[in-house]
Amino acid sequence: MCGIVGVLGTHQVAPIILDALRRLEYRGYDSAGIATVNEGLLDRRRTLGKLVNLSDLLVHEPLPGRAGIGHTRWATHGAPSVSNAHPHRNGRVAVVHNGIIENFRALRAEMAAAGLIHESETDTETVAVLVRHNMDQGMTPVEAARTTLARLEGAFALAFLFEGENDLMIGARKGSPLVIGHGEGEMFLGSDALALAPLTERITYLEEGDWAVITRAGAEIFDAQGRRANRALARVRLDQAAVDKGGHRHFMAKEIAEQPAVLGAALNFHLSEDKSALALPEEVDFATCDRLTLVACGTGFYAAQLAKYWFEQLAGLPCETDIASEYRYRQPVLTRQNMAVFISQSGETADTLAALRHVQGQVARSIGVINVPSSSIARETDVALPILAGPEISVASTKAFTAQLLVLFLMALKAGQDRGRLSTEQLAEHLQMLQTLPGLMRAALDREEEIATLAHELAGVEHALFMGRGPMYPLALEAALKLKEISYIHAEGYASGELKHGPIALIDEAMPVFVLAPRDELFAKTVSNMQEVLARHGQVVLFSDRTGLAEAGAVPHSLAMPEVPPLLAPFVYAVPVQLLAYHAALARGTDVDQPRNLAKSVTVE
Repeated sequence: MCGIVGVLGTHQVAPIILDALRRLEYRGYDSAGIATVNEGLLDRRRTLGKLVNLSDLLVHEPLPGRAGIGHTRWATHGAPSVSNAHPHRNGRVAVVHNGIIENFRALRAEMAAAGLIHESETDTETVAVLVRHNMDQGMTPVEAARTTLARLEGAFALAFLFEGENDLMIGARKGSPLVIGHGEGEMFLGSDALALAPLTERITYLEEGDWAVITRAGAEIFDAQGRRANRALARVRLDQAAVDKGGHRHFMAKEIAEQPAVLGAALNFHLSEDKSALALPEEVDFATCDRLTLVACGTGFYAAQLAKYWFEQLAGLPCETDIASEYRYRQPVLTRQNMAVFISQSGETADTLAALRHVQGQVARSIGVINVPSSSIARETDVALPILAGPEISVASTKAFTAQLLVLFLMALKAGQDRGRLSTEQLAEHLQMLQTLPGLMRAALDREEEIATLAHELAGVEHALFMGRGPMYPLALEAALKLKEISYIHAEGYASGELKHGPIALIDEAMPVFVLAPRDELFAKTVSNMQEVLARHGQVVLFSDRTGLAEAGAVPHSLAMPEVPPLLAPFVYAVPVQLLAYHAALARGTDVDQPRNLAKSVTVE
């Protein structure tokens, strides 16, 4: 969600913080601000909209100081406005915050009774008011912050700066990630290690409930009980080339194009040297598992729905999928023979993390499918499997989706092997088949010009349907999500057989219907459903291989896909639907990488 950066530096920090905030733009935001302490005086600048507005403001109203905190805000409490933007200041304290303070109304009422006024609609300002109140009672900044933290309920990552304190910053986390960066005579704070990448490679990840007193000499960390805590120092080396556009117009375009290389690298990592066997950790053992639960949000949930087919087909393992935000509230029945898999690109998704904590101690093993090895989900699951997609900056997930699919597919093969459903020879055949995947993905990418033409025609519509059978049904859901995320075209995905149970009422000559139909055992049924659309003058766009297109007959639009083994079709057909959404967004002039109202990492419920 929001982005936090803090710097105790040896140079003017406002430009450094602004640059670091740019590396967090992918999280999504609607306002931004910076506060600094200069010769003991606290000051701040805030703007609505993109960071370029803050940059312009700083040209006209410079913000000197060698200590500062900055923030990009995605509105939760209170509409996007300058008064609601962070940092919030009250008296001698400024604060930036990711998360939600659940008891802020009670605290706000208490402060109002004490005569302390709020200027914004946000929950965050209440934190600043409470710290200021504690300082007015004679507490030091550290004592005031510690006392305030003990009263906060909810999820938060917080950074505090104080007037009169040129060498003090306080950070705290509960439910939202926060990292400390160590420099030479400098210290840093960030909601994401990526923000600190050019500043330092030495990172300390705060654990749940930790708070830290930071000076240029280092950081003193305390746990939730107030005891000094020793947290490991890690080296995080992020290739800066991985976080630029690499000659592409948008990060999304770059990340779509990276998929063959990403999947190839993941295969090299998760397979034996000769590629004839799996190299998953020993803890990934399905021999005694009687039921598997896959939990995720958004695109990760569609990856889970797709993987359900593989686990049941290849391993005969009963499998259920759950939306993370709903999982705990249906009171799932769990046993020690169950296993649970939690899928999250960031590894910090609040709902998924809460679902993980709900099952701990109730299942045989929890497995994380993650892209950030240092994330909370990676640390809290029994075993974490990296998807190795590298930094994914665009809000709309592309390469992380197909990389998640690959790791889930490998897990399904392992389950088939562990449960005696796949022989060594059969497993080797599947792994050999996977070696063709990067080449098939490149062949799909070669269709981009045709897809761009289709997307340009689509750009004028306001509604679209996607349909598919079997594994193509979750992919239809993902395709619809991509289109509405970045082009703002209302789109829905359906199982093809469900069309006549309601959605067919929407079909007319203005409705584009995208049919995902590789030439597999379900092809004839999908084409039969497609004929029902054609009979009602729906504008069908058929995605199939050349054999399938020939058998299907005349359709208004089609896209010839490469011939692909049925098990690999979801990977390959993901490429054109991603490109379709991308080029539709280009044609409509929307913000591709940072679509409105969306955040990359959803760290609040």
